[in-house]
Amino acid sequence: MKLRNLIVGLVALALILTGLTSGAEAKPFRVAWVMPSTINDYGWCQSFYEALVEIQKEMGGKDKFEFTYSELLFMLDDADAAIRDYASQGYDLVVAHGSQYGSLLKNIAPDFPEISFCWGTGGDPFTDLGIKNVFGYSNLADQSGFAMGALAGKLTNSGIIGWVGPVEASSTKSFADGFKKGVKYTNPTAKVNVTWTGSYSDLALASEAAQAHIAAGADVLAGHAQIQVAIINACAQKGVYFLGAQSNQIPFKPDTVVASQVNMWKVALAPMIKAIQGGKLGGEKFELTLENGGQVIVVNDPLLQKAFIGDTVQKIIDGKIKTD
Repeated sequence: MKLRNLIVGLVALALILTGLTSGAEAKPFRVAWVMPSTINDYGWCQSFYEALVEIQKEMGGKDKFEFTYSELLFMLDDADAAIRDYASQGYDLVVAHGSQYGSLLKNIAPDFPEISFCWGTGGDPFTDLGIKNVFGYSNLADQSGFAMGALAGKLTNSGIIGWVGPVEASSTKSFADGFKKGVKYTNPTAKVNVTWTGSYSDLALASEAAQAHIAAGADVLAGHAQIQVAIINACAQKGVYFLGAQSNQIPFKPDTVVASQVNMWKVALAPMIKAIQGGKLGGEKFELTLENGGQVIVVNDPLLQKAFIGDTVQKIIDGKIKTD
């Protein structure tokens, strides 16, 4: 009888432990994400959304990895409220996807010491302030900017290239600086006309700037951030080439977008998630570079061939290139 009771007790204990283990394994890693734009902006936020979807698939689906998000939080007060709300709900990681949000996390993170936060692209984890639960990420955008500028220098026939950006700061400025250097590298005589609209959200202003560049003779345009959709539309109307950044815009206008620089945010997110699962709440910064695959260049092969080969053929036909 004692042996039977012992066996029954052991079986019951095993069932309890199995249930506890299964419950622990079933708990998904949960991410909440605050952004200034939308998940389909063909820019800054769309590439981040695509990274989260990819990670979810790799980790085994929604049962293993959950994420939620809040869009169009341009106003810092609104973003502050959303970040605090997600933290109070106990998410494993709260992402503030915008350099403007760094000032918020300085105040919010200490109020939730058991929650991990991250932000970019300023990327300072604030360890000098004694904060231990913030990760940072940054994008060495000057690298891909240079590569795209070098392509623009080769593409232009007029020798005039237009650049339209929102605010001259953070990774946008870094990309623009690299872009201008890349143009000069392949086409020292080309001119890059630059316009900063002062707004991440004013598409009408971006469109006006793009049209002004085209009217001034630019036959290649480039830009940055979520205002790119307006620039691309302006280019499509006038048959002008566009070089994009942050996300792949080729599917949006395949007859206009020659190439896109794409941010592969998984390069920063995957090791960050692994660190949190290992018990590290913050204090580290991750970078996207060409070398580590955090930045890639996607090329529209048919349009690129048309731009280089087709233009040369037409110039031969028009007699602008003499072959004899």
